[in-house]
Amino acid sequence: MFQEKSWLAVAEVRRQCSAMTDFRTQARLAETAMREVFEPTPLQRNAHLSQRFEAEIYLKREDLTPVRSYKLRGAFNAMRKVLKADPTRDLFVCASAGNHAQGVAYMCKYFGVRGVIFMPVTTPQQKIFKTKVFGEGAIEVRLVGDYFDDTLKAAQTYCAEKGGTFLSPFDDADVIEGQASVAVEIMQQLGGVPDHVILPVGGGGLASGVTEFFGPKPQFTLVEPAGGASLRAALSAGAPVTLPRVDGFVDGAAVARIGEKTFEHLAGTDPKRVISAPEDRICATMLEMLNVEGIVLEPAGALAVDALADVTDQIKGKTVVCVTSGGNFDFERLPEVKERAQRYSGVKKYFILRLPQRPGALKEFLNILGPEDDIARFEYLKKSARNFGSVLIGIETKAPENFAALFAALDAAGMTYTDITNDEMLAQFLI
Repeated sequence: MFQEKSWLAVAEVRRQCSAMTDFRTQARLAETAMREVFEPTPLQRNAHLSQRFEAEIYLKREDLTPVRSYKLRGAFNAMRKVLKADPTRDLFVCASAGNHAQGVAYMCKYFGVRGVIFMPVTTPQQKIFKTKVFGEGAIEVRLVGDYFDDTLKAAQTYCAEKGGTFLSPFDDADVIEGQASVAVEIMQQLGGVPDHVILPVGGGGLASGVTEFFGPKPQFTLVEPAGGASLRAALSAGAPVTLPRVDGFVDGAAVARIGEKTFEHLAGTDPKRVISAPEDRICATMLEMLNVEGIVLEPAGALAVDALADVTDQIKGKTVVCVTSGGNFDFERLPEVKERAQRYSGVKKYFILRLPQRPGALKEFLNILGPEDDIARFEYLKKSARNFGSVLIGIETKAPENFAALFAALDAAGMTYTDITNDEMLAQFLI
């Protein structure tokens, strides 16, 4: 019995090794084929981050593909394989509000096939426009549903009715294989396997492909937005689960449910290697990369860089690769990003102040402000009592510790105030 179990164990190891070898071979073939479409994205050592974290930090710039995200890779590989098996296939369908749509559109034009891309009605016009530009006459955009679930259902129904090929954004073996080409390029550009790789996780396609290709040799850190931690939930439950609520701010990675196929690759991940990044902290990272490095990253594209702060002790002296997964950032969102970054760093706060309705009351408050305090917002709310009025105030300052002095002065003056900076409900309606 012991010998039989040992033989079975050896057979399983051999099967897994054979499957991994085949996956790596296919990923390399996919990467080679991609060279007909676009050049490898740069692997750049970042001096600023390397000095800050005392490590050799490299950025794999997936934000510099022709569509400014890695999604082009999976779409290319999936479509390439379908057309190789059946050159008569002419219709490809997908549902996406962002990077996947643009990748599919680009590849429909390249392969000379028709594409129908379903997007929610609420999709920003900028994303719709860019998708049409990349498709350049090869694709049709259909706006259906207020929520993505409705959009997805409509796309799948249409695809089945028309006999098209549905292209999943992540939960597809060929898509995962295509995303693994990122790892192929890293090895070629670095001349070997890095010590540590940091990957963003949404549906899991990129993380599945890269971890599968590299195997156990590098240490991995997988990072997902705190408001869409579907991998962490799946690891806890032992299977993919649907999150009851998702914060859509990190729209490129805020996925309610990790893919079934992608979770097969990621199920063995140590939960300690999965980081949930706060959305406001991601905003601070985006601003830092923009202001210091001149690199434009979308929220999901900044996830890997943002996670460096969580693994500082693990990466000192190591060679680290952060995959910056996308740079499709709408600059109309910049004020919101700056706002959230300031609140995270503690240099901006909002509070409701109760002021007596008498001459000189406002002047008394203004005299309390420090030399580095600036009023960013001042708005009277409805009166809470006959002789008092409530005021919504936003204060910006140079250093977070200035607020301790301000609140101490307010307390000494007997003024009543409530800090609402981190109150999600009030902030949603008032800020």
